[in-house]
Amino acid sequence: QVTAKTAFLFILPQYNVSVPTADGELVQYHYGLKDLVTILFYIFIAIVLHAVVQEYILDKINRRLHLSKVKHSKFNESGQLVAFHLTSVIWCLYVVVTEGYISNPRSLWENYPHVYLPYQVKFFYLCQLAYWLHALPELYFQKVRKEEIPRQLRCITLYLLHIAGAYLLNLTRLGLILLLLQYLAEFFFHMARLVYFTDENNEKLFNVWAVVFVVTRLFTLTLYILVIGLGLPRVETQALDPERGNFFSFLFNNILFRMSVLLLVCLFQASVMWRFIHFQLRRWREYWNEQSSRKRAAAAAGTKQQSKPLKRDSGYHENGVVKAENGTSPRTKKLKSP
Repeated sequence: QVTAKTAFLFILPQYNVSVPTADGELVQYHYGLKDLVTILFYIFIAIVLHAVVQEYILDKINRRLHLSKVKHSKFNESGQLVAFHLTSVIWCLYVVVTEGYISNPRSLWENYPHVYLPYQVKFFYLCQLAYWLHALPELYFQKVRKEEIPRQLRCITLYLLHIAGAYLLNLTRLGLILLLLQYLAEFFFHMARLVYFTDENNEKLFNVWAVVFVVTRLFTLTLYILVIGLGLPRVETQALDPERGNFFSFLFNNILFRMSVLLLVCLFQASVMWRFIHFQLRRWREYWNEQSSRKRAAAAAGTKQQSKPLKRDSGYHENGVVKAENGTSPRTKKLKSP
């Protein structure tokens, strides 16, 4: 029995409480230091799953494609992220639909702070934190190139800050919707990279990703304005109360603070869109340069073929021998000496 209690500490979310509702009591959860033990356990689970995907799927595909070292590393990165993003999108969509966060957008800010979480919401956040924390030792296990490490560290840090911030500041509902939008765009991007590595002439999925990326950015900006600009200022409990999990809703009564936050959000989204536009322009420029070079090469080959001199025979062939037009051989006969 003691072993079972210890195992439950690693496997199951902790800090469950019974919350009274109109239909009776509902078991929900809040966070605490014991969550670190659960996250540690699922870090090891994520490392094992990472190795399984790498060995039984990605390595077998790499042997067939014969990619270079640079493409091999990028292929492995995108392959792992495609599996993770697809799983997270399906899981996150199931959570937000069953909890009613999409059908009732007001629930994103109503009754804030959302201290008590349903089981599936808390478990989702713990698994997300475990995955992005496991990505740190994977940089060593996967032997990532030194020039790629800063970029991947920035990506991991941003995800950890977003997920941990939403979890600790009781903004889990908004965080779920934002993660769903972000993971959806990232899934199409890494899927397009995988298709490109298998066939460099196939870039159609990049166009799909471009559309999805722009749409998700617009939805993300709209959600920030809706929740921060309109929703949180209307929360009834506006006093600072860390014990109840109300950390900063009182700040949104100040219009100057609210506008400053929205300005920072808009600037961040604008910088993301600028990098996206710069990437698209560079890709289109490379595409058109490649197309023009192919046309010039084809035109040069056609000109060379036309300028090549053609040998013409004065007559026709019969049984492999050239005959003159009157049927005689065009070669002059040798006269016999008398």
